[in-house]
Amino acid sequence: MSKMISLGQLTNQCGNKLSRNDQSSHTTKCSLGLNEAVNKNKLTIVLSEEDIPSRFKNTPIELLLRYHNLRQTFDKYDKAKILVGMCMDNRKHLHIPDNFAYIIRSAGGNLRYSEFKVSYSISVGDVEAIVLIGHNNCGMTNLISKEQKFVNGLVQKCGWEEETAKQHFRSYLPMFEIGNEIDFVIGEAKRLREKYKSMLVVPLFYNVEDNLLYIVEED
Repeated sequence: MSKMISLGQLTNQCGNKLSRNDQSSHTTKCSLGLNEAVNKNKLTIVLSEEDIPSRFKNTPIELLLRYHNLRQTFDKYDKAKILVGMCMDNRKHLHIPDNFAYIIRSAGGNLRYSEFKVSYSISVGDVEAIVLIGHNNCGMTNLISKEQKFVNGLVQKCGWEEETAKQHFRSYLPMFEIGNEIDFVIGEAKRLREKYKSMLVVPLFYNVEDNLLYIVEED
């Protein structure tokens, strides 16, 4: 069965990575390493067919969880069923069939500046659902702590003036700082539901330590 895991617990737990060959009987205790975990939010891991919530049955969300977490045999698609919004982070890779999804990768999984692409996927691409996938240890949290490295990199690798690089960083900082990863993906899902009222919009969470998707339990 699935296990409800509070983020406070996850931050303090450490265990072995989940075995792909024993998913049905193993409940992960890997630490998610969340930057600003809040106890009110919970994650549910999907390790078997029974763990998929009934609200996702017969939707592309169910298929995504089956393909990625449960390693269901791929079906063939000639058109996309779902739009995936996820971070550009190199540690994240979805195990899904060809043609199953439109995928928009952006810093922090922030789709505020990709809304034309979202609208296109819905109207022209005819997707049936949108899934927003956050992840732990996201580089877009606490961005201010990365300012000096950002500036130094542009100066050393690209020949920028230090002040120009600093202004560049600070001008974009408010646009790309996401704060807490869980709170952000919940808020972004709510925002998109309001904008695209008829669409199924679901937040999920990718644990970069076990490479599995978790269901985000919203308040």
